[in-house]
Amino acid sequence: MKTAVHSEIGKLEGVLIHPPGSEVENMTPENAERALYSDILNLSIASKEYAQFAGVLKKVSSVFEVKTLLTDILKNDEVKSNLLKEICMTEYLDSCYQLLDAAPADLANLLIEGVVLEKTNLTNYLSNERFLLRPLHNLFFTRDSAMAMNEHMLIGKMANPVRERESVIMEAIYKYHPALETQTLNPGKPKEGILVNRRSKIEGGDFQVARDDIFVIGTGVRTSTQGIDFIIENIKQLKKEKQHIIVQELPDTPESFIHLDMVFTFLNTDSCMVYSPVIFGMSRFKTIHLEIENGKVTTIEEMPNIPKALKKLGMDLEPIYCGGNKDPWTQEREQWHSGANFFAFAPGKIIGYQRNVHTIEELHHNGFEVLAATDVISGKVSPEEYKKCVITIAGSELARGGGGARCMTQPFRRAKVDW
Repeated sequence: MKTAVHSEIGKLEGVLIHPPGSEVENMTPENAERALYSDILNLSIASKEYAQFAGVLKKVSSVFEVKTLLTDILKNDEVKSNLLKEICMTEYLDSCYQLLDAAPADLANLLIEGVVLEKTNLTNYLSNERFLLRPLHNLFFTRDSAMAMNEHMLIGKMANPVRERESVIMEAIYKYHPALETQTLNPGKPKEGILVNRRSKIEGGDFQVARDDIFVIGTGVRTSTQGIDFIIENIKQLKKEKQHIIVQELPDTPESFIHLDMVFTFLNTDSCMVYSPVIFGMSRFKTIHLEIENGKVTTIEEMPNIPKALKKLGMDLEPIYCGGNKDPWTQEREQWHSGANFFAFAPGKIIGYQRNVHTIEELHHNGFEVLAATDVISGKVSPEEYKKCVITIAGSELARGGGGARCMTQPFRRAKVDW
């Protein structure tokens, strides 16, 4: 499959996911915050909920799993050696070569679930760490470590060291797996003619493809302005025709605002989901429109908000409100549990948590038929029968990880949209 993502809503044709495994449980209350969690998940419940989510995706698209693809590329000894070498360098380890003899499937498990630190010398004995290679606690949020940008895959430059290995693994998968065909853009390994600031940070939760020529990007604790500058430099090299970037500043706190897709997501050709207090109500956080043409930034101007910036460019989207549009307390509660974080698998067809009842009700009032994931998986109902629908998945446990349906997907191929 070739990478092709020209919108956030085109019919999904290829997506990469990772069902949560023991890496989610390999943490304690003491290190949960370092692992970027505010609480510890119950894996048995989270796995059942995730199975619903994956079951829906498999009904509507080709679905690939990270561990399977990683196992495949590790069968190549040269790829295995180079990948281990890069992981050692990234995580400041003297050597990972004790892992070279592991079978591909076993090594894939170790790289994801963690390698226990053996107390075989004084340094290790006195260490408070349990792991030589820490578990990838956040890997089931596949959105952040790589993101499709038209025909390219932009490799994430993660804001926190605990997630850096995710990007290393994703780049190797996209470079070496025979089922995938793409070109990668990596802020850590810039191509000739593009300089990268060491402060560059880019995560997929902040990156959205509005249209073939419009990108909407959040900047805050996870994506830096320098990271967005890297994207600008690549657009200047890749495209001569006019391109647009809409940048939204995000608050530093609370942690539920870490990415743009926690406050804004695309739903259809004519609608979007917004968390009103940030998108419309907090004017001190700027919305900036940049225009790029013929290798130059031709315009930089401030706009009132994302929907108005998009309308100026011919995308007139009706906002639908996370938590409804009546009670700020309800909005805040539902946003905390990813009430604005929807994933579109086709225009007007989306997936989100059923727990956010006021948001789901608001969608229903705007013409979205509400379908239960269990009914879709069993074949009782089909999304194909509806012009607009929201498929609701269980999320009592998954939501406590700090992300929603969009966070848990990494689309790399979508059909083009008939605008």
